[in-house]
Amino acid sequence: MLSYRFRLYPSKTSPVAEAEKLPVKARSSSHLISRQKSGAWLKEFKCIQLPREVWMGPKVISQLVDVCRRLCNGNRALIVADRTTYRLAGRKVERLFERAKFKAEHVLIDRADMETVKNVRRKAWEKADFLLGLGGGRCIDVAKLASFEENMSFISVPTAASHDGIASSRASIPGKRKPTSIETHAPIAIVADTLIIKRAPHRLLAAGCGDLVANFTAVRDWQLAHRVKGEPYSEYAATLSLVSAQIVMENAKLISKHTEESVRKVVKALISSSVAMAIAGTSRPASGAEHLFSHALDIVSPRPALHGEQCGVGAIMMAYLHGEDWQGIRNALRIIGAPTTAKELGIPEKYIIKALTIAHRIRPERYTILKSGLTPYASKRLAKITGVIP
Repeated sequence: MLSYRFRLYPSKTSPVAEAEKLPVKARSSSHLISRQKSGAWLKEFKCIQLPREVWMGPKVISQLVDVCRRLCNGNRALIVADRTTYRLAGRKVERLFERAKFKAEHVLIDRADMETVKNVRRKAWEKADFLLGLGGGRCIDVAKLASFEENMSFISVPTAASHDGIASSRASIPGKRKPTSIETHAPIAIVADTLIIKRAPHRLLAAGCGDLVANFTAVRDWQLAHRVKGEPYSEYAATLSLVSAQIVMENAKLISKHTEESVRKVVKALISSSVAMAIAGTSRPASGAEHLFSHALDIVSPRPALHGEQCGVGAIMMAYLHGEDWQGIRNALRIIGAPTTAKELGIPEKYIIKALTIAHRIRPERYTILKSGLTPYASKRLAKITGVIP
């Protein structure tokens, strides 16, 4: 069994107490509300938006209609899926709704962009009371943003455990020049049928593990930003994020077998990682320099790999920069069957180096270990030392 030894925040002063002294930017899903009366500031309240119900296990798809009946207004459902996920589970979901006298329509998408979101919004406004995101990241993110903008309930029905977007309040919608992470709302419920998810290729499960081990370096970047820039930091959210990542480290051999049990463990970890972000009111607990590297690869590489795969490779390199156990992360990913090199990603070495040199420009406001940027020479050396390139 692999484990990862991570040093928690070293300061004698509680990071939470320090964070409470600092201003926090208001957000839609986790924000601070201040009221003023007679010139005196009253107590601040933090609102954390979480799913009301999480169904996870074999054959829980049969509970979907009851979940919708309890939590959603109306009986008209719009299922957002792609061709693969519709074949995998979409028809079954429609039959469940028909038997319960619900009206179910579906819309098939082939990309996640603002034009697609606009089309889904139009159909939702005309024919739906609530939305279901059926699939991996793309379908869930589009349904998430469309439902948020139409002020409708949204239920996440993952068919793959490829990244933590299945339960988070953030939607990753690519912009014209760079990926955009948009704050929306968390799903009102998650229905994760592990038998359906198990049918997805192992590559997707391994990608989810890559997204999870990225939490180690994301939390380290968050702590760095707190110390250097005074950025608010939540020890509770950070600890939950690290526990989620540790599940992958401790169960790497089990996950490699691709059983229902291994799928359940990864899904559980992805959901708890999303909860950590909701508690923090930011993606900080699960997104640091390794995610900036992944987004940079999406820009420079003609054929990027999966998001979680790229984040896993990025986590190896960023762990080295932080002085953390990068070899432990690499070994766990190797056991699981996730990529750990440029060759395994299917991305030429030159794009790895280029992505490392521009990653700090992706989100300039986010302070990470890459804040000052890397030179091409330093980038190449980093990739070589960690074995990402030969």
